[in-house]
This record gives sequence, C-alpha cells and structure tokens, in this order.
Amino acid sequence: MDNPFLQLEESIVKMLRTVYDPEIPINIYDLGLVYQIDAQPEGDVVIEMTLTAPNCPAADFILEDVRMKVESIEGVKSVTVNLVFEPVWDKDMMSEEAKLELGFL
Repeated sequence: MDNPFLQLEESIVKMLRTVYDPEIPINIYDLGLVYQIDAQPEGDVVIEMTLTAPNCPAADFILEDVRMKVESIEGVKSVTVNLVFEPVWDKDMMSEEAKLELGFL
C-alpha cells in the first residue's frame, strides 16, 4: 500500500533538488543546506534550512524559490521556510555527489 505522506516528503525533496544557489552549480539539498523538512498530513510544510554564508546576497531569492516550488506540489497547503544558522553550515554537510562535483573528493 502506498503511503501518500511518504510520497509527499519524497516530492518535497525532489522539488528542493531543483533549487540552486546562483553562485554554486549544486542544488541546495545536495549542498546540505536543508536541515529539516516537517510535512504534516494536512499539507502544512515547515522547512528549516541555512545558507552557505549568513550574508549570502541571494538569500531572498533562494528562500522565495523554495517556498514557491514546494507550494506548487499537490497536497501542500502552506510552506514556512525558517532560516537558521545553527549548526553552522560547512562543506562536510554536502552529499558525496556535491563534493565530487565541486572537486572536494
């Protein structure tokens, strides 16, 4: 039996992989910028994420891109994106693919 809730979380991750920091050719999910996805069965989604630097010039663009793209998923009613800087992001949070792409492996 399919779990629609699990499918929603998978759809959110898939959508987050289409969001990029304009300065880095890797999506925010594989960069390790998404710390938590809390999707409720009624369609409310809270995403906790960070940026590669607190003074990231593309912050507003990235946060709005996340909100708009996740809101476009069927079954999502609302999206709240919380920007946090604890823990501080570092390159060890990136996926193996991202590290390879950026030459860290």
